Amino acid sequence: MTDDRYAIPAQEFVLEEEIKKSRFITILFRCQSEQELKLALTNARRDYPDARHYCWAFVGGAPKEMVNCGSSDDGEPSGSAGRPMLAVLQGADIGEIGAIVVRYFGGIKLGVGGLVRAYSGGIKRGLPQLETDIQLLKDEATITCDYAQLSDVEYVCNKYQTTIEGKEFSEQVVLNLAVPKSQKSALTQDISVISQGQLQLIFKDK
Repeated sequence: MTDDRYAIPAQEFVLEEEIKKSRFITILFRCQSEQELKLALTNARRDYPDARHYCWAFVGGAPKEMVNCGSSDDGEPSGSAGRPMLAVLQGADIGEIGAIVVRYFGGIKLGVGGLVRAYSGGIKRGLPQLETDIQLLKDEATITCDYAQLSDVEYVCNKYQTTIEGKEFSEQVVLNLAVPKSQKSALTQDISVISQGQLQLIFKDK
């Protein structure tokens, strides 16, 4: 992927395996925050009741995200589930991804090494089968135009894959935009051309 885009899960994927009589169910899904992860975890507990463990990990932003991410061993030995799961996700070159691995204990202990292989292995085997979409990295901007200019501005925004996230109507129209990083220069130039230099994009400072 280029610097301004990355892959994200298109839909949920589930992989079920039996390892030494324990049942492991790996669920991969789109996840942008810990709040979304916890919602998915609630659904997993509903769909797979009475399991022994519900271990999880997520990367909430771009691939290799080191801030908006997290993991849990959920009662397994420390470092045997959540962290190995997170390491696989961070190395997958897929962003906004969550993983939950549900374990029904089969009576045979796997040891720490066996648990690491079981919890991370399901994700490794599931990732190549996961359907993905493309997420564009975007910057926030605003533009103020007259009502007569609105249709032209909307046309140019659509041309450059810019999302209009809000409109405020008063004497003029204020548009809140999400502009793909790779399109900023071209969009700015086209806006200037169609308005004969009257309109200006104002990008939000990060």
